[in-house]
Amino acid sequence: MKTIGILGGGQLGRMFIQNALNYPYNIHILDPDREAPCAGIAHEFWVGKLTDFETVYQFGKTVDVLTIEIENVNVDALDRLVAEGKTVYPQPHIIRLIQDKRAQKLFLKRLQIPTADFVLIDSPEALPAHAEFLPAFQKLAVGGYDGKGVKRLHTSADFAQAFTEPSLLEKAVDMRTEIAVMVARNPSGEIAVYPAVEMVFDHALNLIDYQCAPYMLQPHEQATVEGIARKIVENLDFVGVLAIEFFVTKEGEFLVNEMAPRPHNSGHQTIEGNICSQFDQHLRAIMDLPLGSTASRGYALMYNLIGEEDGTVVYVGLEAVLGRQGVYLHLYGKTHTRIGRKMGHITLIADTMAELEESLA
Repeated sequence: MKTIGILGGGQLGRMFIQNALNYPYNIHILDPDREAPCAGIAHEFWVGKLTDFETVYQFGKTVDVLTIEIENVNVDALDRLVAEGKTVYPQPHIIRLIQDKRAQKLFLKRLQIPTADFVLIDSPEALPAHAEFLPAFQKLAVGGYDGKGVKRLHTSADFAQAFTEPSLLEKAVDMRTEIAVMVARNPSGEIAVYPAVEMVFDHALNLIDYQCAPYMLQPHEQATVEGIARKIVENLDFVGVLAIEFFVTKEGEFLVNEMAPRPHNSGHQTIEGNICSQFDQHLRAIMDLPLGSTASRGYALMYNLIGEEDGTVVYVGLEAVLGRQGVYLHLYGKTHTRIGRKMGHITLIADTMAELEESLA
């Protein structure tokens, strides 16, 4: 039986395993936390640092196909594994590119893919020269995750609180909304693109609060975002599932914000809302199986369950939530909560948008 190895044992790995149990594969996990969400359900669970060369290299040698659920991994170890004939998806050069938000932006610019105007910032001393660029968002080149590593700079007075590490300054966009598109590609070159999902953010935490799918695009708009998604994965020779986040301007332009080379929060509603979930699709892609249908089953609304305080997990209101029709609960098995930590999500499904809105009343 073939073995799939995953670098990272959080909720994405957990949901991947829950789907993968339907297939003839063993799933091995490497994670630094011995109480990670995957610890109790993986066929084999390794405890170790994802950024340590030797740990990642030795783990990778024990599996047939290696993938990730987080980008902060030792890519040099992945390069060596590939050089020795190991299958790693997404490929190391893609992970290295997406680890660096500045490299991401330059890649998009080279492909002439629309994105918000930006400038690269090497040190805080460079910021005053771009005061006319404000208001803008400063994003750390590396290390930002789940809303961390982003600061909004309104005026030059905010430069005193700016990041000191290398970053980019991205001009604030006059937005209508934000959407995401999941796209999958297998080694045979087959590509599948999911319908767009609209995302609503908790701006205090810089995290998705809830999202609704499908986001109703006009046919020419759907063709635009699908074309962008296909262009990106084809130019990267990407294998796996890629999440692409877009700003939608008030003029109707689609600007690529960021990418994640793995299943993503913006694709959770696909578990119940689409014929083939993002987790099933990722498995199919990395194992070079035929890709599944991305068609929507109906309308889906996904809420993130976010920690409100630090301490032992306490769930409140489960009975009230589960008393509603069309509700699916996903808890991530985390034993401790922190402010802003993703603890689970709830998905509501309905045949029409009107029924979905009625279920929220």
